[in-house]
Amino acid sequence: MGSYLVTGGAGFIGSNFVRHLVEHTDHRVVVLDKLTYAARRESLDGLPADRVTLVEGDICDAGLVDRLVAGADVVAHFAAESHNDNSLNDPSPFVQTNLVGTFVLLEAVRKHGVRYHHISTDEVYGDLELDDPDRFHEWTPYNPSSPYSATKAGSDLLVRAWVRSFGVQATLSNCSNNYGPYQHVEKFIPRQITNLIDGVHPKLYGAGQNVRDWIHVDDHNSAVLRIIDAGRIGETYLIGADGEMNNKAVVEMILRLMGHPADAYEHVTDRPGHDLRYAIDSTRLRTELGWTPAYTSFEDGLAATIDWYRDNEAWWRPMKEATEAKYAKSGQ
Repeated sequence: MGSYLVTGGAGFIGSNFVRHLVEHTDHRVVVLDKLTYAARRESLDGLPADRVTLVEGDICDAGLVDRLVAGADVVAHFAAESHNDNSLNDPSPFVQTNLVGTFVLLEAVRKHGVRYHHISTDEVYGDLELDDPDRFHEWTPYNPSSPYSATKAGSDLLVRAWVRSFGVQATLSNCSNNYGPYQHVEKFIPRQITNLIDGVHPKLYGAGQNVRDWIHVDDHNSAVLRIIDAGRIGETYLIGADGEMNNKAVVEMILRLMGHPADAYEHVTDRPGHDLRYAIDSTRLRTELGWTPAYTSFEDGLAATIDWYRDNEAWWRPMKEATEAKYAKSGQ
């Protein structure tokens, strides 16, 4: 039995990772979360109190981070400001959390000799042309296009530098777009699902041709645990499940799965700098570490996600009205 410190463990991907640890290992888990708008205590409801402890705090708080890291065997760093639209409105929290927060964690794991895993995004690579046959690889040059992706790129580079300069025992992973339970309703897929539950037409940016490479959050987290257990120190692993699909097709699939005509959506103004296409090549992860996704069909994973939002309205309802009011102000 070991002890994990999971930063951002009350957020979407982090809370699902905590649940994955509880289900598949015997580790104890301390969650450090600032409990911003995108994180909720309720995302950890039902987990055993003798194995999961929630500490409300900021990863930029060096004293708190030092104390928590000192008692951990592994730090899994999920905490991040992650919504592109928000980064365009106010980049400041992205710089603070994603860059300064990562620096604070790196100094703590360096001091205490603790294993560290850094969760990042494929958005650090910029985007691909819609007709480009290539995909992102571990050696793809960084080319971020938003304050969010730029700060995540910077945090990745800090980790690489601390590995090389100070011998920090770290691995990194860059993942494609996650979907699944406990995702905030501001995000693309849960927003469309909850709109339809409320009898509101889904919203589609521009023509909807932008392509994302979707992966169910459970598959992402099984890959993260595999990298922590068996990945080579200093290496980056790309996590993807071959789930490329344009936004228009995703909306049409949601509509069809929820019993509506496939064209029952509204177009809204595209956002500035909207990346065209992301696509992940996860060959290294699959060949070196033997990982494979459980959800080989995006449609199956999407259907399971729709069922979860239908069954868990009490979780998402409190944040829905404020989210839609914010989008309404921007005409989206």
